[in-house]
Amino acid sequence: MKNNWGKLFLILIPIIAAIAVMIPTYRAYQLEGKLKDYRVKADAAGNSADSLAIMEEFRNMYGTDLDEAKKNQLKLGLDLRGGMYVTLEVDIVKLLEESAQREAIDEVFLTVLEKTREETSDSDSDALDIFLKHFNEIARPKGKSLISYYDIGDFREATEENIIERLRQNADDAIHQAAEVIRQRIDQYGVAEPNIQQQGNNRIILELPGVENEEQMRSLLETTARLEFHLVRNSVDIVRAFARIDNLLAEQARRRAGIVEEQPVAQDTATQIAEIPAPATQIDTMQTALLDADTSLTDTSGADTSKAADPYEGMSEDEIMKKHTSEHPFTSLFATYFMQPGDAGQMVPFYYTTDEIPDGEYSFRIIKDSIARFNEILNRPEIKPLIPVDFKITIEAKPDSRLFKQSGIEVFEIFSLNREPELTGEVITNAQQSFDPTTNAPIVNMTMNDDGAERWARITGANVDKRVAIVLDERVYSAPVVRDRILGGRSQISGMANSDEARLLEVVLKAGALKAPVQIIEERVVGPSLGQDSINSGVTASLFAMLLVIVYMVFYYNKGGLVADFAVLLNVFLVIAVLTALKGTLTLPGIGGIILTIGMAVDANVLIFERIREEIAKGRSLRSAIDEGFSKALSAIIDGNITTGITAFILLTLASGPIQGFATTLLIGIISTLFTGILITRALIELLLIKGGNEFNFGQPKQIQSV
Repeated sequence: MKNNWGKLFLILIPIIAAIAVMIPTYRAYQLEGKLKDYRVKADAAGNSADSLAIMEEFRNMYGTDLDEAKKNQLKLGLDLRGGMYVTLEVDIVKLLEESAQREAIDEVFLTVLEKTREETSDSDSDALDIFLKHFNEIARPKGKSLISYYDIGDFREATEENIIERLRQNADDAIHQAAEVIRQRIDQYGVAEPNIQQQGNNRIILELPGVENEEQMRSLLETTARLEFHLVRNSVDIVRAFARIDNLLAEQARRRAGIVEEQPVAQDTATQIAEIPAPATQIDTMQTALLDADTSLTDTSGADTSKAADPYEGMSEDEIMKKHTSEHPFTSLFATYFMQPGDAGQMVPFYYTTDEIPDGEYSFRIIKDSIARFNEILNRPEIKPLIPVDFKITIEAKPDSRLFKQSGIEVFEIFSLNREPELTGEVITNAQQSFDPTTNAPIVNMTMNDDGAERWARITGANVDKRVAIVLDERVYSAPVVRDRILGGRSQISGMANSDEARLLEVVLKAGALKAPVQIIEERVVGPSLGQDSINSGVTASLFAMLLVIVYMVFYYNKGGLVADFAVLLNVFLVIAVLTALKGTLTLPGIGGIILTIGMAVDANVLIFERIREEIAKGRSLRSAIDEGFSKALSAIIDGNITTGITAFILLTLASGPIQGFATTLLIGIISTLFTGILITRALIELLLIKGGNEFNFGQPKQIQSV
């Protein structure tokens, strides 16, 4: 009896263990069904606040259980679940540019970077090696060295070799850091079972099962998330710089044989903006209690601060347009406003028609169609030196919603900022999506660490009545006026279009910024329906294979066939359970491996049963024949599985992707087959012999079925 309990435990324990392992998969399936129901309710809700409340209710009730179940459920590959396959490339050229000393960058260095960027776009070679090649070809003949552009701190270590080593270390760190930051973003976004691998020197491969919103995922991956706080310096200095750009471009045009380049977009941009009804007030909030932007913009078209004589007197409207554009090819791309001193913040248009530029505060507005040309001009090598070295030009992230509602035109504000940030996102310890209680607009509240809070209080205290821009990835999200010193290290970002955008911003701020920008160079989307079709095809093939095996075994081996069929079913269940326990991923080739395992499992029982039938035919008793059958078939079964196992191990080691999925399930299946085909089958037969007396049918003639 003691041995019989042992045989019973041998059968039951694997079954119980496999069920325990598979329970999280069933639980995750249940909760994902509930999540879909809640999303339907949230989509049907009347406003963003109600939608957020509905999803918050789900997170409170089931969020923890769902997260826990997903961690332990059976993972499905991209080919079964659907999702995105993305190849990211880290912009090492941009990193090389940002690592250089800004004041040292000249046209030679920019030419080297441009050549490097052109070659890396068509090559898989290391970007740093390409940069060094072009640097040697272009910069060194002109007397330049890496020391001319890069500073590594201690001048005693400032050698070319040390700089190259430092640049290579920076590039490696940027790739590893990008992979880790992207992994954190994806985890916080809620993508289950992502596969993230580094490929080569600057690429990262992502497999993201279950992703349905490709646009959000692209934004999540490509957002660099560099958060900075800059002082706004829309002063006379930047207006003079804009005027210098006008003069240079006009001079270049005159040199081109007196032919002035036509710029249809630029011709009427300033006029278009001037004709747009300007808002009475523009309010950005950083901390509601302490900050509010009350900068007033009042369109007073026709009022000119210039005291000079009208240079357009007597001209037609077309002639004025052409002359103004030819003389002001840069500033005609946008509208400039001047805040008159002592006039309660009233602003009037400024047209750059005089050399007398009044000192004071300015504001700049540009329509969306002119932004590309505006940036193209600013990025020209001969233009960059005209901008003061301690200034940077940045455009608002979102168009003015009030102007858009009134005119249907997307108008953005241009900001001149202190180049060096007052504070960076490194001090942010937490970010939380929310809604502005006064406007119901989506916002993200941020909390700083102690050091950041202290510095933030010092910065705001020293810049009362000045504007501080909150800049994310070189775009200004808000630029409120500091009304008082801010204590507690709290700040706020507004300007998001909806709660989904605020949620993405919360995720990227929590995960941290990328050291270097990344861009998507390859993207494939596998639709959920295609993945479901693959699952259905695989399941159908598996069921059909099992059905044929079961029918054949019962038909040919009778009661022994039923035992073998039970072992096969248990074998498949154990393979899936072990794959789940090992945190493996089931793919379509993996299902192929399981189907192959079904054939191998029954093959072991065929060998055993045939040996038993041969022993019975020789005149042995049933029990003796069973002992001999299992004993003599064992070596053949093990030999066959070892050779197959060696092949599967080679595939697992040397192959990649789908082939590894096939090899993994096959290896698990081989081990499981040996267990179920030999131990489970024999234990079950011996238990049935106790229950059924001395008879057992392996398909042999009826007269020799008894002991």
